[in-house]
Amino acid sequence: MNISNVNSERHVCLITGASAGIGKAIAERYAEIGWDLILTARRTKPMIDLGRELEKKYGTTSHIFEVDFFEKSATQKLLQSIEANGLKVSGLVNNAGYGHPGVYLDSSWSDHSKFIQLMMTAPCELARALAPKMVDDGFGRIINVASLAGHMPGSKGHTLYAGVKSFLIKFSESLNAELRESGVNVSALCPGFTLTEFHDVNGTREGINKLPSFMLMDADVCARLGVSACENNHAVFITGKVNRFIAMLGRILPNKFAQKLMSKNSQRYRKID
Repeated sequence: MNISNVNSERHVCLITGASAGIGKAIAERYAEIGWDLILTARRTKPMIDLGRELEKKYGTTSHIFEVDFFEKSATQKLLQSIEANGLKVSGLVNNAGYGHPGVYLDSSWSDHSKFIQLMMTAPCELARALAPKMVDDGFGRIINVASLAGHMPGSKGHTLYAGVKSFLIKFSESLNAELRESGVNVSALCPGFTLTEFHDVNGTREGINKLPSFMLMDADVCARLGVSACENNHAVFITGKVNRFIAMLGRILPNKFAQKLMSKNSQRYRKID
C-alpha cells in the first residue's frame, strides 16, 4: 500500500526488516535526507505507523509490503510487486534478521535453513536483482547490516550468526570493489550492541542490560553513522570507537586466546539453552 503520493522523481530505498530497531532508524534517516521508501517486514502495522510518521515529518512516500523472507519465493514475489507498482529502486538496505538461540545440534536443519535463507540468501538475491539497474543509472546505495560479531572468533550459541555476518562483510567488500567505479556504493554496517527489540526476541535482554553503558549504542545513532558511511563508500564500517577497538583485538590477539575470551564471555549475552 502507498501511504501518500509525492514527487516520483525522488530516490527510493528498499529496507528489509523495517518495522523496528536499526531498520526503522535507517528508514527515518533516508526519509530525512529526501528519499522515498519501500518498507518490508513480517509485521505490517508498525510499518504503516512508521510510514505515516515519516510522511508527516518529511513528506516521504512509503510503500509497504508484508514479506516473510523465510519463504524461498519471498524475494521474487517482492520484486514482482515492486515492478508492478512501477518503482525504481536506487537504494537497498539488507537489514532483516534475528538471532537463533541455542547450540547448533539443538535445532533442526529446517530451522537452520530458514536462518540462512533470511540472513544470507535473501540479501544476496536482492543485491543481484537490483544492482544492475543501479549500475545502468550510475547511482546506487547498498547497505548490508552485518555485525561486530562478524569480526570476532566463533563461540557457543547462536552458532550461525557470526558466520553469516562474516559472510556479509566479505560479500560487501567484494561487491564494493567490483562496483567502485560505477557510482554504486556498497557498505557492510557492523553495529556492536545496539538498543533495539532484537534482544527481546532472541531472549538475551537480561544479559544486554548488564553490559556497561559505554558498550551500548542507540539505534538512531547507529543508523546515522551507517548511512553516512555508505555515502562515503566505506566498504566496511564498525560503529563506535569501543566496537572498533574490540574488532582490532579480535584481529591481533592469538586466535586460541581470542576464542577462549569469546567462549568465556559469550554466555553473558547469548542464550545457550
